Amino acid sequence: MRPSALRALCLLLPLFPLVSSAHADTVSSPQVPSRTELERVDGSSALRWVKAENAKTQQALTSDPRYKPLYERILAAQQSPDRLAVPTQMAGEIWNFWQDKAHTRGIWRSTSIVNFQSGHPIWKTRFDLDALAKAEHANWVMEGLNCLEPDDQHCLMGLSNAGEDAHELREYDTSTDRFVPKGFALPNGKQVVSWLDQDTLLVSRDWGAADAGLTTSGYPYVVRALKRGQSLSQAQDVFRGTASDMEVAPMVLRDGQGRQLYLIDRHKDFFHSDVERVDPKTLHVSQLPMPEKYDGLSYQDGQLVFHLLQDWKTAHGNIPADSIVAIDPEHPGLPEVIISPTARQTIGDGMEGAIAATKDGLIVVLYDNVQPKLMLYRRSENGHWTGRAIELPKNMAATIVSSDARSSDAYLQLEGFIQPPQIWSVDTARQTTHLLYSQPHLFDASKLTVEQQFATSTDGTQVPYFIVHAKNWTKNSLNPTLMTAYGGFGLSYLPVYHPDLGITWFERGGVYVMANIRGGGEFGPAWHEAARYAGHQHAYDDFASVARDLFTRNITSPKRLGIRGRSNGGLLMGVEFTQHPELWNATIIGVPLLDMLNYEHMAAGASWAAEYGSISTPEGKAFWEKASPLQALKADVHYPTPFIFTSTRDDRVGPVHARLFAARLQQLHVPLFYYEDTEGGHAGTVNAAEVAHERALEAIYLSKRLMDPR
Repeated sequence: MRPSALRALCLLLPLFPLVSSAHADTVSSPQVPSRTELERVDGSSALRWVKAENAKTQQALTSDPRYKPLYERILAAQQSPDRLAVPTQMAGEIWNFWQDKAHTRGIWRSTSIVNFQSGHPIWKTRFDLDALAKAEHANWVMEGLNCLEPDDQHCLMGLSNAGEDAHELREYDTSTDRFVPKGFALPNGKQVVSWLDQDTLLVSRDWGAADAGLTTSGYPYVVRALKRGQSLSQAQDVFRGTASDMEVAPMVLRDGQGRQLYLIDRHKDFFHSDVERVDPKTLHVSQLPMPEKYDGLSYQDGQLVFHLLQDWKTAHGNIPADSIVAIDPEHPGLPEVIISPTARQTIGDGMEGAIAATKDGLIVVLYDNVQPKLMLYRRSENGHWTGRAIELPKNMAATIVSSDARSSDAYLQLEGFIQPPQIWSVDTARQTTHLLYSQPHLFDASKLTVEQQFATSTDGTQVPYFIVHAKNWTKNSLNPTLMTAYGGFGLSYLPVYHPDLGITWFERGGVYVMANIRGGGEFGPAWHEAARYAGHQHAYDDFASVARDLFTRNITSPKRLGIRGRSNGGLLMGVEFTQHPELWNATIIGVPLLDMLNYEHMAAGASWAAEYGSISTPEGKAFWEKASPLQALKADVHYPTPFIFTSTRDDRVGPVHARLFAARLQQLHVPLFYYEDTEGGHAGTVNAAEVAHERALEAIYLSKRLMDPR
């Protein structure tokens, strides 16, 4: 979750022999660190506890004879040469960042556009991150390339230590494939940078001064212009937000005719922003008259295009939320509505990749009842937008993975639970699409099918959910079932191809359920708004209602049902674990928020007050006093043994939530599995071997809880 996309077992243990005797013995160990000790992320006492808990979890789960073959298959899938190369249009070529067995950290590589579209690309290595990490004895993780258009010769390469959000930036030349000697080099920190010109950057970061540091959310709020050869202290102020903002970030948009917009996005909180326009010659800043809630900024044919996340009352009438709107930055008084979805439709999934501008058109991903369509639009000379719809396969997710304002070409990725990713070429000049690549199956999906059902929540709301199951399944309430959801920040949960899930769950007879609960963006901003602040209980009720619907349909039962979620989904699992421990027999809680009475003062927690509500308000405190998972844990309750995982290097949510929850369970003598990866950041593990290890641990845990004979 960031700007610029959590859930008397002792009586059940004889029936479900999950933990080794060594692990069970330590559950009652008095050597549980204090809260103060656990809050010191790299403190010696906390890390000793983490090391001991990791060892217990790994001893109990890796000793299972199923662990090694599952690990090896997941690793092989993660490193398979058959995986699709996701394209990035850059420097007149197609670039791709690739990781495999020989390149665990990854390489940047490129091929010609013609070569890529031929279906048999020949790749040339441009930059080797493994070689850099070895030479510098550093734990580098790639944070991407930010290049100066239109030539894309001068780029800023982001390098993160072990996957943290904080990163350093170095200037990289695509014509020489080397770092630029004495080029731009910005030290480690949370920062956002845009190119003003070849010799000037717009930089938002901690400038090391009391009035130019970080917001209470932990993000920068002062934008300065940094010229080539200058030190950070010599940079010139361009715009200042306030320490109470969430983040202030510069950006540059370019259309197909070469016009450029220099903008500063002032995030006053997670959802409300002001957009400032920067004159590149004078650095004068003026505010654009835009609504406060939007996403998906694009620039097409001189029009600033965005996705509206609120009703917008203008002088010419009201524009409903979820519309896509265009304004002329030079004369912004007359907005043009490109599309207004219906109540059961929405634009994209709340992340990047739903709206993209090319030289001569606009691409939009639309979902209708959580089923995708591709919309292609053009703007006529009289300012009218016309478009056509291209039907896409059902039960899949669609994402625009690359577009270029200088070209008519863009690339779309399609994937589903049991459909491997595909890359489609989109031609906005001809308004056509063409399938370029289909990844081979990395697990056997021949006996599987996907269906969509609806459950009735406690207030009567119809909540859709997907089910992946064997074609010849039997509804006898005995199917081992894994259920997931997210339910927050307007982010939709959509069908995604996970080879590890196919290998460890689908192939082995498991049923998979993805619930599109409120709080997400599946039905637009209203679906999200229904579960903000204290409305989060709607999301929690939706999730439990889907579980009960599974029982009613005789698909599974509480003893065979497990749940999994991460980040805000980890919070969801924590709430379900404490509110409805009787509904599940396994709970995987990943990189979670769990101490909601203190979340605003933990890592970047202050940035999410617009989602969860501030504990400083009576309403916010009253809700989370009842719902916060850490505080909701009670003695003498039969909780299912959870699997909790996090990362030491997560500088967004942080590992402290998970640590405190696990420690509290230990104090209550509740068995648990705890695994804290020492690297990876909030996104999780950063190399294939670690991903395979953590997923295999989960697989053994789920097998023992939900699949093994009883």
